[in-house]
Amino acid sequence: MHIVFLNPQGNFDPKDSYLTEHPDFGGQLVYVKEVAQAMVDLGHRVDIVTRRIRDVDWPEFAANQDFYPDYAENLRILRFPCGGDCFLEKEKLWPHMPVFIDAMLDFYGEALPDVATGHYADGGYCAVLTKAKTGIPFTFTGHSLGAQKLEKLGTNTTNWPDMEARYCFSHRIAAERMSMTHAARIIVSTSQEQQEQYAHSLYAGAVDASDNQKFAVTPPGVNQRIFAMEATQLDNDVSAALDARFGADRGPCTVVSSRLDEKKNIIGVVKAYAGNADLRRRAALILCVRGIDDPETDIVKLGSAEKKVLREILDVINQAAMGDRVHFLNIGSQLELAATYRYFARRSSVFALTSFYEPFGLAPIEAAATGLAPVVTQNGGPSEIFEDGSGVLVDPFSADHIAEGLLDGLSRHATLSAAAFRRVQETYTWRQTAEGYLSAINMAHSDNLRQSILPSEQLDETARIQNYLGAVE
Repeated sequence: MHIVFLNPQGNFDPKDSYLTEHPDFGGQLVYVKEVAQAMVDLGHRVDIVTRRIRDVDWPEFAANQDFYPDYAENLRILRFPCGGDCFLEKEKLWPHMPVFIDAMLDFYGEALPDVATGHYADGGYCAVLTKAKTGIPFTFTGHSLGAQKLEKLGTNTTNWPDMEARYCFSHRIAAERMSMTHAARIIVSTSQEQQEQYAHSLYAGAVDASDNQKFAVTPPGVNQRIFAMEATQLDNDVSAALDARFGADRGPCTVVSSRLDEKKNIIGVVKAYAGNADLRRRAALILCVRGIDDPETDIVKLGSAEKKVLREILDVINQAAMGDRVHFLNIGSQLELAATYRYFARRSSVFALTSFYEPFGLAPIEAAATGLAPVVTQNGGPSEIFEDGSGVLVDPFSADHIAEGLLDGLSRHATLSAAAFRRVQETYTWRQTAEGYLSAINMAHSDNLRQSILPSEQLDETARIQNYLGAVE
C-alpha cells in the first residue's frame, strides 16, 4: 500500500534535528518515524507529510522533499507550505491546515495514497479534511488528548480566557472530536488509554470508548538497532568522557531523560532527592536534557515555558545544597543516549519517568532495553507496560513516594532490569507496532474505501468546554 502519515507539527529531517529540544519535537516524532520505517521494511510505501519552513533558525526544513538514509523513495518526507515561511508553534497552525492539505492534494494529483494516518489533533484534523475532499480513509493516533491537558493545567472558568489564548483548546478538542468520529480506527497504546482518555465527557457523542471495534490497541516499540545491551564503538567514547567527568565516583545513579516540559514533572524527582538524605547518599541524579551543558549559563537560550521549568529545578537544587549530587548531560543523539544508558546500567542505575500523566511511556522501555531498571509514574501507560512487576510504579504527586520508589528500584536493580528487558523484547518492538497499524489500516481500507464525508463541523468547541468547566466547578 501507499500510506501517508499526516503530521504538520514538529517537522522531520534525516538527522532528527532538534528532537526533544522543543515541545513540538517530542516523542511523537520518534514514534512516527519508527512506525513508518517498520512499515517500509514490511514492503509498503510511506510518505511523512509535514510543514515546510524557510526560516534561518530552522534551515533543516526548507527543502520540499527529503529522504531517510537506506530507505530512498520508499519513505519520503514531504513538506508543504502554509502560514508563511517562519516556524509556528503547533497552537498557531490551526487556521492554515486547509491550505496545507490543498497543497498536499495538488502534489498527489490523481495518484492519491491508499490510506492516511493522522497523528496528534492537528494531524487528525488534516486527515478529516483529506477524507472530506477525497474519501481516503484514515486511522487516528491522538498520542495525548486535549481534555487531559486542560485538566492537568488546572483550567477553570476564571483562567479560561488565558488558557484558551495559549493552548487553543477550543480548536484542539474540536479537531479531536472530528478525528474520533470519522476515523475508521483509533490507534491507542494501551487499553487504559482507550478506556480512560477517550471516555472523557468532552468527547461524549464523538466516540464510544467501550466500542472495541473502533479501537486498535497497538503499543509503540523500541528501536532495537539503537537501544540494546550490546556496546558500540561510541560506547568507548561516551564511557571515557563520563569517567573523566565523574572521576572515582562509580556508584549507581538515577537517570532522567526528558525535555523541559512541566507535565514531565522532572521537578518531582529533584524534590524527592532534596527531601531524602538516604537517596542522595545512595545515588547521584543525572538529568539528560538536550541542549543543556551548564544550566545556569544555558538557561538564557530557552523559551519562557522551558526557562520556568529549569529555574524551579535549579532553585530546589540550590536550596537543598545538593549541586554536587545532580549533574546535567547534553545528549546529542539517540545513539549517544543509548550509550549513556548502557554506561549507567553498568553502574546498577535506575531510569525515572515521573510525568503527572503519561499516555504511553516510550522513554522507559528504551531505557529498559539497555539494562536500566524503570521507576515510573503510576498514571497512564507505564502502569500497564510494567503491570507484570518489571518496573516500580510511583505517585508523581508525592515526592516522598518517588523517593521510596527510587530506593526500591536501586535495591532491586538486578532483578528489575532483567525482568524489564525481557518485557520489552517480548512485547514492545516497532515491527509489532507496524503490524498492528497495518492490521487496522487494512480494516480501514476495506470498511471505508473512498467513503467521503461532509466537512460541516466547525473547528470550535468553546461552548462545550465552558459548559464542562462550569459543571465541574
